[in-house]
Amino acid sequence: MSKILFVLTGVDYWTLADGTRHPTGFWAEEAVAPYRRFKAEGHEIVVATPGGVVPTVDPGSLAPEFNGGQEGADEIARALDAMTELKNPISLADVDLDDYAAVFYPGGHGPMEDLSADATSGRLLVDALDSGKPLGVVCHGPAALLAATREDGANAFAGYRIAAFTDAEELQAGLGDKAKWLLETRLVEAGVNVQAAEPWAPHVIVDRNLVTGQNPASSAPLAAELLKKLG
Repeated sequence: MSKILFVLTGVDYWTLADGTRHPTGFWAEEAVAPYRRFKAEGHEIVVATPGGVVPTVDPGSLAPEFNGGQEGADEIARALDAMTELKNPISLADVDLDDYAAVFYPGGHGPMEDLSADATSGRLLVDALDSGKPLGVVCHGPAALLAATREDGANAFAGYRIAAFTDAEELQAGLGDKAKWLLETRLVEAGVNVQAAEPWAPHVIVDRNLVTGQNPASSAPLAAELLKKLG
């Protein structure tokens, strides 16, 4: 079948407004749920990160309260351990978009720290968007869209309808008042049309070849829409 590129954050912290580092990385469910769907359909997964560093899972995303209890937490930990691709990432700088049928960006607060300002990731996103290939981005993953600018400085996703982690969700999660900036606000300022739904409910938006999800619960539905585009 096809190869799908997973682009993950390369950091294990998010710098808050007061300069402290909040431990983070990628959010487990947002990587595991799509991975399972894609693999079940026979697709190959390749993981890329800035510098090719092994990505760190947000420790909070492994907690029982975010996985329906201890049994769910144990299951997602086992699923992550079985994702051998996470242990052998390539560098974003070495990605050849022609090798992949689709591109997917999971979230977690990590992308707020690095991918939001990563020029290599930004160019990849612009190229993926312009190629017409399916492009999936979920939760805090849309922070990476902020680095996707064209030569005139305009954001390549300006005018696109997307779902992303909302300011309301950030505040409810307890970090909104500690953040340097909020994702939904920054995306809107860049000209992106963020369409927010009820906090924490699955919400997926498809606009041309771009498929986006609002929160962790949107990961599996997003994967299903991306598979439709892959045919």
